[in-house]
Amino acid sequence: MAHNNTVFSQLLKLVSRHEFESLAKQHHSGRSFRKASRWSQFVTLMMAQLSGRSSLRDIIENMTAQKHRLYHLGSTMLSRSNLSRMNNDKPYQLYESLFGRLLTRCQSVVPGHNFRFKNPLYSLDATTIDLCLDMFPWADFRTTKGAVKIHVGLNHSGYLPEFVTVTEGKKHDVTIGRMLQFPKGSIVAIDKGYNDYAWYKELTNKEIFFVTRLKTNAKYRIVARRSVLKHKGLTSDQTIEFTGVQTAKKCPIELRRIGYRDPESGKHYVFLTNNFSLAAKTIADIYKSRWQVELFFKWIKQNLKIKSFVGTTKNAVLTQIWIAMCAYLLVAFLKFQSGLHKSLQQILRILHLNLFEKRDLMALLWNDPGEHLSPHTNQMALL
Repeated sequence: MAHNNTVFSQLLKLVSRHEFESLAKQHHSGRSFRKASRWSQFVTLMMAQLSGRSSLRDIIENMTAQKHRLYHLGSTMLSRSNLSRMNNDKPYQLYESLFGRLLTRCQSVVPGHNFRFKNPLYSLDATTIDLCLDMFPWADFRTTKGAVKIHVGLNHSGYLPEFVTVTEGKKHDVTIGRMLQFPKGSIVAIDKGYNDYAWYKELTNKEIFFVTRLKTNAKYRIVARRSVLKHKGLTSDQTIEFTGVQTAKKCPIELRRIGYRDPESGKHYVFLTNNFSLAAKTIADIYKSRWQVELFFKWIKQNLKIKSFVGTTKNAVLTQIWIAMCAYLLVAFLKFQSGLHKSLQQILRILHLNLFEKRDLMALLWNDPGEHLSPHTNQMALL
């Protein structure tokens, strides 16, 4: 039987140490520790994400139990105080930049989305992570409550979080939405929380399509009507223009209004879009697929450590969140590159149970009792 390093060691090889150290030099501040390094911090916190550790003591005790294997990870043993100080003081921007590098490599192997059209498809949304204001005074949200907000533009090709921004809880969703630079020809599915008529006009000028729900109090007139297939749940397909004084000034263009009744729930939806070429039912399906971004938030909250934090400073919280995002990309890359039909949750559970086992990673994921090297093994490189 061939010798294998630990599963964790094989996973970390997906991240080039040379590239990592280059980023570490770019995002360095303060004095360096004599023994500790940013790589050791990354290895320690990545282990915490993949194995579900929830406190500094828990993390350090688990690493201590695996101390004899740290050499093969290129890591040193961190004390609890060293890890805490690094989380508090060393810039989180290192892991934000690392996320961008990993994302670029993941994009090269992702499958397409499930629609027939070729346009890139995104779902845009945000989720709030509640914090105790007494422990996180910098995260002011409400009178007695703190929070941070994660804004995500989820690309439906592989369901990758292509746009990620972390802000204070008070930041309005549409403020971040306006800052995102979607590719020309993209279709962006958004809910009514992003309602901004001036932004709709701006997206149209940039040749970016949007699909959202029309506000019930919107004032408009019907310019044209098109026939619909009622057996598919469609109730209307119209060209409209806004008549409200301020709305017409902000968005003086014709848009498309589509009515749809969900056959399962019986609920009636009214969609608004600037796309006149796709079928009305496709527009309804695009908005329905926006639920994928909600599932993404649910997945990272249930499977990664972004709801409870091992530090209370802003830098410590953002460090933990960005390393969690990197962990998501590593797991996603394993799924895409290997051609596995397992879900991300199934892959993460396998890693959780076998993180320090000395087994071939790809054979483990493929449930191969022979432990032979997979033909994909030599292709496993991210950076």
